[in-house]
Amino acid sequence: MKKLQDKVVLITGASSGIGAALAEEFAQKGAKLALLARRFERLQALVEKIQATGAKATAFASDVTNMESLQSTVSQTEQQLGPIDIVVANAGFGVVGDFERLTVEDYQRQFETNIYGVLKTIYATLDSLKKTQGRLVLIGSVAGYITTPKASAYAMSKYALRSLAEGLYAELAPYGISVTLISSGFVKTEIRTINNQGVYQANLKDPIPTWLRISALKAAQLIVKATISRKREQILSFHGKVALFINWMFPGLLPHIFRWRRLRKRKSSLQQ
Repeated sequence: MKKLQDKVVLITGASSGIGAALAEEFAQKGAKLALLARRFERLQALVEKIQATGAKATAFASDVTNMESLQSTVSQTEQQLGPIDIVVANAGFGVVGDFERLTVEDYQRQFETNIYGVLKTIYATLDSLKKTQGRLVLIGSVAGYITTPKASAYAMSKYALRSLAEGLYAELAPYGISVTLISSGFVKTEIRTINNQGVYQANLKDPIPTWLRISALKAAQLIVKATISRKREQILSFHGKVALFINWMFPGLLPHIFRWRRLRKRKSSLQQ
């Protein structure tokens, strides 16, 4: 697609899941890629796969919580590939568990990556995006609208990300920079195999039924399409759209359902 030919795209959290699928999708459309992740071996394997197709891609072992690392990566990207046209702030993970079993440190760790990591990514790339009148894509979640039990830390971070996206949508407009928020439903990725410390654990299983999850490829295709059109927000998955529609039509219904289910579960456990 000519609209993406030779565009420089920087993607954080690109070693797996949506990030990896996005890398391949952008590469197919002729973009030049700067791919960031902590798991460098997996990232390098992805880069080699992309390069084998004739596309340009470079791997950077970079942590979004480290501003110096990000600034160095952006500088190298501009030197090797040129000014950055598209930034996809995708890196993130989910802290889950009963509130009383989590700690303040768990919440801080969640925000360090999901919010401050995004902020650092934006600050590190902002000057480049101004030069190109580029596109900023923030990977959020339906959890930025609806909070489920045991996921308050993750939902808090995604609510905050949605607020950031809404603010920057107007603030960055005078520079010609578009801001696209991706509110994803359930996607087939490794996010639920990342523990509360942000570490990958292969033995962790995804509790979400397969039929509720869309593929990372489908998610990537929708995200790329939204990026090209500079869409303000893209909601991923039919189930995600249904959940948001219910939440909009019947405010308070879902929290009442979640509460009822928790009370019922508690009562059942006491009777055993």
